[in-house]
Amino acid sequence: MKSATALKATGALFALAILTGAGPRDPNNPTCPAEPNWGSADAMTLTAIPQGEFKVLLAEGRIDAGLPERLTAALDADPLIGEVWLRSRGGNARAGNEAGRLIQRYGLNTRIPEDWVCFSACNFIFMGGFERQVDEGGTFMVHMFTHTRDRWIIDDAVIDGSEATTELIVSIEQSSALLATEDNDFLIRMGVSRKLLTDIMYQQQARGTEDNPSTRYCLTQEELLEYNVKRLRH
Repeated sequence: MKSATALKATGALFALAILTGAGPRDPNNPTCPAEPNWGSADAMTLTAIPQGEFKVLLAEGRIDAGLPERLTAALDADPLIGEVWLRSRGGNARAGNEAGRLIQRYGLNTRIPEDWVCFSACNFIFMGGFERQVDEGGTFMVHMFTHTRDRWIIDDAVIDGSEATTELIVSIEQSSALLATEDNDFLIRMGVSRKLLTDIMYQQQARGTEDNPSTRYCLTQEELLEYNVKRLRH
């Protein structure tokens, strides 16, 4: 027999699904879908398809270091591309920032279609759009941006000795601080509220405990507008 606490938790998840019109929720990350449709784990592919007088660029897959170069080549090769649709589990953070700046430079719109998920470094590609649309049923999923979750790197350094461990920790601290500065600069440049970092993204750092296993967060339509993540022409 389920405990009263378990029944309450199940009821809360069911209520959330009813309110959002969503499918099954992730029990560890209840604002998010249980099975995120964030596409392939392979390097991001870029496919241009006709959409009225212009074209849409389907950007699907993992963000790797070579993405900005491929994106530049795709946009230069087809000036009819006016919008980028995104589905990705994230990847290389700096490549995501650079790709977002490219999208801004080319004056393109971005979109997360229904049932698609844009996570982690993908967030920054999306925020490069002039107009930014998250369809009902589309998911803008965030987490804390940090290198410290690469536990295997730390474990290897510990095996090598205390000096290597100290050097790695200093490197991680410096790299994480630099990335946080870059994130902040990017949000200002794209007209997104910096509170997205402080209120949402950086709050995930304190989570992941036994009492609160949530490490991801999916913004509601109201939050997308509040933080100016979603931006439409008026």
